[in-house]
Amino acid sequence: MAVNAGGAGRFVTDGRLRLITKVAHMYHELGIRQADIADALHISQTKVSRLLKRAGEIGIVRTVVVVSQGVHLTLEQELETRYGLREAVVVDVEGDESEIIAGIGSAGAAYLESTLAGGERIGISPWSQTLLSVAERLHPLRVPGADRVVQLLGGVGEGAVQAKANRLLGHLAELIGAEPLYVQAPGLVGSSEIRQSLIGDAAMQPVAEEWQRLTMALVGIGSVQPSPLLRDSGNAIAPADQDHLIAAHAVGDVCQRFFDATGELIHSDLDSRVVGIDPEVLRAIPRRIGMAGGERKHAAIRAAITGGWVNVIITDVTTARALLDGDPPA
Repeated sequence: MAVNAGGAGRFVTDGRLRLITKVAHMYHELGIRQADIADALHISQTKVSRLLKRAGEIGIVRTVVVVSQGVHLTLEQELETRYGLREAVVVDVEGDESEIIAGIGSAGAAYLESTLAGGERIGISPWSQTLLSVAERLHPLRVPGADRVVQLLGGVGEGAVQAKANRLLGHLAELIGAEPLYVQAPGLVGSSEIRQSLIGDAAMQPVAEEWQRLTMALVGIGSVQPSPLLRDSGNAIAPADQDHLIAAHAVGDVCQRFFDATGELIHSDLDSRVVGIDPEVLRAIPRRIGMAGGERKHAAIRAAITGGWVNVIITDVTTARALLDGDPPA
C-alpha cells in the first residue's frame, strides 16, 4: 500500500512512512541525537539524515517560527508596509522618557552590532540624547564596521555639553573601528553670511565632501521644543524662530531641518543659518536611521518617516502603535 504524505504529491510506502515518522519523532520531539537513533534502529547515521530530510519534504515535519516575548514582528512589518520603510525595529519598552531613551539606545546598539559589515561612511547628528544612549551601550566590534564617522551638524557649543557631542562621535568611531571627522563650528549661527563663511572655509571642505559620500546616517528626531541637551548646548533655536516655526505648522526636525506634519521642509531664514548637511544631501543617503520615541515625539516621528527624512526607524512599542493609528500617508 502507498500513501500520499502531507498532500505533497510524493508517494511513500506505508512501511517507510512509519520509519520516517519514527525517526522524526525521536529527533525533533524526544531530542535524541542522530547517532543514537541510528544505533537504536540499526540503520546508518547517513540514512537517519536522509530520512529527516525526507520528513521535511513530505510534510511530516513543519518549521514554525515562535515569536519570543517582547518581539513585535507584526508591528514592524505593518510599519514597513504602511510607510515604505526599509526596516522598522520596535522596542518592548514603556515608561518615562528616560526609560524609553535607554530602551531605544540598547536596541540601536544591537542593530548596529548586527548590521555594520564594514566599509560604511556614517553621518551622525551630535545633539541627540538617544544617540548618546546608543554609544553608551554599544560593544566594540571585532572587525571594523565603518571607515568614517562624520558629524552632520555643527558640534561646537557650551563647553560641558560640547564634550558630550564630541564623546558621542569619538566614542562611536572608536567602538566600530572608524575614523571620526568633526564639524568645527556651531550648529546654528546668527546670519546666513556667517554660515556661508564657515561652509566656504577650507577646513570645512573635507566634511562637505564626506557628506556627499555617506552610506548611512544615524539621527535623532526632534520636536519643535528643543531637547535639554540641545538647549544647553547653545545651538537651540531662539524663541522668535520657534514662534515662526509653530506658525508655519512645524512638528519636528532632523539635524535642525524643520518640517510640517506631511514631512515637507519648512523654508525659513533659519535654514540659511544652519551649519550642517543640506536637506537634499541628507535625504539622498541610502540608509537613514532615525532613533526616537515617546509621546512628545509622535507627530515628529510620523512626519520624519512620511517625508523620507529617515527610512529605518527604531522606536518604542507605544509610538509604533500610534504611528499605525489613523489614515496611511498619501
